[in-house]
Amino acid sequence: MADRSDRRTTMLEAAARVIARRGVRGLRVEELAAEAGVSTALIYYHFKNRQGILRATLDFINDRAESYTTSRDPDAPPLDARGELEQTLLLEFQDTATVRENSTAWGELRASAVFDPDLREDLARATLVWDQEVAELLGKVHPMAGAGALAQAAERLTALLEGLSTRWLSGSLPLAHARALMSEAIDVELSRLGGAVTRS
Repeated sequence: MADRSDRRTTMLEAAARVIARRGVRGLRVEELAAEAGVSTALIYYHFKNRQGILRATLDFINDRAESYTTSRDPDAPPLDARGELEQTLLLEFQDTATVRENSTAWGELRASAVFDPDLREDLARATLVWDQEVAELLGKVHPMAGAGALAQAAERLTALLEGLSTRWLSGSLPLAHARALMSEAIDVELSRLGGAVTRS
């Protein structure tokens, strides 16, 4: 069973690499099989069709992003709520092959969703989950903020993160500046939420 799971992971890693390099339109099952070192029949066995590959890759990308944005050094002192929020968002800006590949593949999937209603639904669901996770982190900093205000702040932060990430990955924004802009946006949203709590 572990071998089957490992093989599936290998295929999903390959799919993320191919999508990051060639985009969704450039994803060919034959190339994916070659990249993963498996047969095309095995790809179809695990994912049924191209849509199944895209859906599974989207889930894989989300799971991988969650693992590198939430992993903590067990010997490090615990983070407060604000530190947890900042670290989770800022870890999306790491100059590593995994983060670059993950973010690029996510952007390619999002761009293709403009023309693909099925993919659009999957991305909308994944984005909603991401927004909810960030709203929950914001709520830990400002527990008295309303659900609507938290959801809107989370949407603004995740949308900005995607835009900054795209600019950084395409070379039009230095990594340090992208991180600084993200930090400033977090400050603004937390300040806004704090003001909303004070006024109510």
